Amino acid sequence: MKPISKDEDRLWEEHLYREEPDADFTLKVMQKLDGVSMESGEDQYPFVKKSMRANWMRRTGIAAAAVVILAGGAWFAFDLTTEPSSPSVSAVDRPPLPNMPVPEELKYSYFADDYKRLKPLGLVVNPDININDQGYTLKIEDVLVDRSHMVMTMQQTTPDGLGLSRLLSEMGRIHVTDEEGRQVATLARDTRTKGSVTERLLFQFHDEIPDQVVVRGELRNLNVGRYYDYEKKSYEDRDVTVDWSFQFNIDMTKAKSLAVENSMDNTYTTPEGLKLDMTQLVRTPNGTRLDLNVSLDDELRAKVNEDWANYMSIIYHLEIPETNEYRIFNGIRPDSRQAKFRLQDLSDLRNGGPLKLSETWDPAFVTVDAKNIRFVLDGYTLPVKEEKSVEVDLEKLEKRRKDDTKFYTFVAFEQLGDKILIYDFEYEPVMESYDPPKIDVKKGYSLVLKGSGTFRNAFMGDRWVAVDSDGKEYPVEVNGYPDQPNNNGEYVEDDLQLKIRGFNEEKGTKFTLKRTVVNREYRDVNWEVDLPSYDSLSWLK
Repeated sequence: MKPISKDEDRLWEEHLYREEPDADFTLKVMQKLDGVSMESGEDQYPFVKKSMRANWMRRTGIAAAAVVILAGGAWFAFDLTTEPSSPSVSAVDRPPLPNMPVPEELKYSYFADDYKRLKPLGLVVNPDININDQGYTLKIEDVLVDRSHMVMTMQQTTPDGLGLSRLLSEMGRIHVTDEEGRQVATLARDTRTKGSVTERLLFQFHDEIPDQVVVRGELRNLNVGRYYDYEKKSYEDRDVTVDWSFQFNIDMTKAKSLAVENSMDNTYTTPEGLKLDMTQLVRTPNGTRLDLNVSLDDELRAKVNEDWANYMSIIYHLEIPETNEYRIFNGIRPDSRQAKFRLQDLSDLRNGGPLKLSETWDPAFVTVDAKNIRFVLDGYTLPVKEEKSVEVDLEKLEKRRKDDTKFYTFVAFEQLGDKILIYDFEYEPVMESYDPPKIDVKKGYSLVLKGSGTFRNAFMGDRWVAVDSDGKEYPVEVNGYPDQPNNNGEYVEDDLQLKIRGFNEEKGTKFTLKRTVVNREYRDVNWEVDLPSYDSLSWLK
C-alpha cells in the first residue's frame, strides 16, 4: 500500500472538518421553492431575498478555523435590460430529469438529481462491496462516475445498526489509481453537503485518465464515537480495529466518451500581483468544470499568510446572453452561490508551483448545453497579514453604567473597512471542544464580548488573539449570523460575540484585542473571458 504523505493527511483533515450547510434541510427548502414565482422587494437588485440566517460565520483565532457558508435560495434568470423598478424574475428553465427510482442512500440528498442524470447513460457503477467484521458493516454501491468526478457512497454501520459518519484519518487510505498504482484523482469537495460527513467521497479526475481505474481502500481503525469515562471524568474516543479492505475497478471508456474538453490559455494578473491562468473547460452530463492555476508574485506572497491557498477564493459571475442568465459565484451579493464541486489542489505549491483551482457548476444552475458563456472576474479574497489592535478596559463599561450613560459602547475596532463595536460582556464556562481544531483550554471561564459588526471583507480565514498584561495570548473565537448584505456590499451582524478562551475575572480587566490576519476582499480587477463553446454534446443525441 502506498504510504500516506503529510500533505495527503492534511488534505483529508481539511476536507473532513469543513463545515457546510445541512444538505437535507436546504434541499427541502429548494423543493418547496421549485416552481414558485417570486418577486423582489429590493429596488437595486432584482433577485429573491435569502433567509435572515442563510449565512453563517464562525471564526477561530489561533487555529484559523473561520468558515463562511453562503447558502442561498434558488437561482433565477433575469432580463438585463429590465428596469429595476419593475424587475422580470423567473425560475431557471431546467430540463426535466427522468422519473425513476433513486437508491435510499441518495434519495434525500442533492445526489438524487446527479443519479438521475448519470444512471440512464450507464455512468452509475455498483461494485457490490459488502464487508462485515465483528458486526461493523461497510457497503459500497451506486458509484457515480463521469469524465470529471467520481462520487462514492459508503454506508457504515455498527453492530447495533447505528450509522458511522466519520472514519477520520482512515479516509487517507482510500486511493484512486491506474493499474500501476499511480494516482489519477484528487479529493475534492461537494459544497452542498457537510464536509464532516464521509458517507460520500468526491474525487476529481486528473487530465489524463486511463481506461481502467482502480479504487482501493484499506480501512482498519474506526472511531465509533465518544463516551464519558467516569473514572477519568472526561470524554474518550472509542476505537475499533476491523478489516475493511476493498478494491474494485471502473471502466472509464464510456465516461470519457461522454464529455467535451477544451484547452484554454487565458491569463490575467491583478494590480496586487495575483495571477490567474485558465487551463481547461470540461463539460459532462453532470456539470461544467472550469480549471485555473493561481499564483502570487513575490511582493504579494510576502503579504499573505502561509496557508493562503486554503482560504483563497475567486469571485466572479457568468453571463449567458441567449437566455439572459446571470450567475454570481462566491461573493457576498444576496444572489451569490457556490460552485457545486470545488477542488483546491495544493500539491504543487511546495515546489513553487501554482494552486490548482477547479469549480464545477451544477446543470440546474448553469445548463451544460449553454453556449456563449462569458466569465467576468469580480474580485478575490486572500488571508493577508494585516495586524491591528485595540485596548480593552472592562471597567469602562461598568463606569458608564454607573454614570447612566445612554450609549454603553466601550470598544470600537476598525480595519480595512470592517467595523466592530463592543457594548457588553459576560463570563461563560469553557466547554470541551467536540469539533476540531481543539483549543487546549478545558476548564474555567471565558470572557464573551458582545456587540455588532459591519464587514466588508470575507469571513473565512481571519485570525484573532487577546493578549493580557503579562503578555500571555488567548485564542479568540468570533461567532455570528450576518444578515444579507447592505447596499454597500457589507454584511451587518447585530449579535456579534467574541469569545476569549480562558480569560476569566482572575486575569484582570485590561487586555489587547488583536486581529493579525484578515481574509481581505480585493475588487480592483478587470478581466472577461468568453469560454469555449461546442459543436455537439454526445449524451444529448
